[in-house]
Amino acid sequence: MRVNNVNFEKLSHERTLRNDYDFHRYQEKHECAYYTFNDLFEYPDSPAVLVDDLYDDFKYCEIGDVDKNGYVAPVHLNFNNRNLLDENYYKKIEKGDIISVDSGDILISKVRPNLKKYVLIDDITKDIYFTSAFIRIKPKKIPNIIYYCLRTIFYENLIAVSRQGKGYPTINIVDLGQLRFNKDIIDRLSSNESYIVPKIKDAENTIKSLSTTTLTTQEIIDSVFQREFSFDYDTFEELKTHKNYTSRQSLFSNNPDLRFSVKYHRPAGDFVMKQLSEMTDKKIKHFLAEPIVLGASISPSDFDENGEAYYVSMATIKTLEVELDETQLVSSTYYEAHIAKALQKGDIIVARSGVAIGKTAIVKDDFEGIFADFTMRIRFDNARYNPTFAYYYLRSKYFQYLIEVYKKGLQNQNIFPIVMQEFPIPDILLGEQQRILDEIQDEISKQDEINNQIAELRNQIVDIIMETISE
Repeated sequence: MRVNNVNFEKLSHERTLRNDYDFHRYQEKHECAYYTFNDLFEYPDSPAVLVDDLYDDFKYCEIGDVDKNGYVAPVHLNFNNRNLLDENYYKKIEKGDIISVDSGDILISKVRPNLKKYVLIDDITKDIYFTSAFIRIKPKKIPNIIYYCLRTIFYENLIAVSRQGKGYPTINIVDLGQLRFNKDIIDRLSSNESYIVPKIKDAENTIKSLSTTTLTTQEIIDSVFQREFSFDYDTFEELKTHKNYTSRQSLFSNNPDLRFSVKYHRPAGDFVMKQLSEMTDKKIKHFLAEPIVLGASISPSDFDENGEAYYVSMATIKTLEVELDETQLVSSTYYEAHIAKALQKGDIIVARSGVAIGKTAIVKDDFEGIFADFTMRIRFDNARYNPTFAYYYLRSKYFQYLIEVYKKGLQNQNIFPIVMQEFPIPDILLGEQQRILDEIQDEISKQDEINNQIAELRNQIVDIIMETISE
């Protein structure tokens, strides 16, 4: 057990009366000379971004669009071409969740700063808008160097001033003001700036060159399916821009629940269904090992930190993979009572409700787990259908658009198993499924290799900094 004695006088000097151990331990560690946060950084003015200025193509980036290396993969938006798949972005922006940036800025995530989703803004990224869930700061000197320092030698400082709470850590502007930076280290890096910066620039230029060749997994999936099944993405994207269209009354009566929503009758949705139906006359239900089912609900008393089974919630699959959370262990009693909702290798989990609707993950390894009531389990007949091929198909832009069109509800929208099972799915032999699957995975492996090269270059930058301060 760690013990740290702090008198009431010191506690009173911190205006939010923080009492977490790491924070107060950090305050006692600064016996050497140091620079304060305000000595090294400033908060640049962030003029309001008006929606009226966004009726043209622009790029927008949320925390989830930044990886652990600070690489940015923004979404491309345009309020004139607003579409269903990006609707959550548009709604957040309309509520003011957007900031502009400038070259030389550093962005630090307010939520889970331990994930190192920090961004150094350069001449390429300065034209991207970011979520206001980032704190925008600007170094007063050695910006490139100090950015990498925040990711390495000063990372523990940053986490120490973060607020731990019951959930994941958070940080705000007040917390950043508590940071202290070893003066000797900063002075040594500043005096060697002319040596360090060119080396950083060389590495970053190589990183930028490599980054132009990278593709996201989603781009790879869509590209392969387009090539294999002759999907007409150009027409699809053009149809999505249509805002005004007409529909016959007979089309309203042709759906079993008399749906009349605008999105359900959009021409782009009809086009996708037509293309998929021309590709196959089979539906998901024709290849299932058992019916699609919804998950199990849970109460706080069902969790057990000593349990051996997991509760797989929508948060668990938010990265499109099953990421087991040790805080989501359940009791053996709960697991056994809900064994019909257990998971096995090859199962596909799809979020069926809320803002994450349509997010899809596959169970790659055997483990004991119960899937949540806001998800559904799709279990394919392995003798007839490769679950991994199905997983990639369910992630494709065409299939995801079907979910957007067919989901329903006023506020909390849902997609149901009875609807999902009727969606078209390619009727091809297992060998063909494996060939297409291999193509997708080969391309993903190539991207992984590029990402490894980028990571190695970033490590070289850190090595340069560490060598300088250790001399």
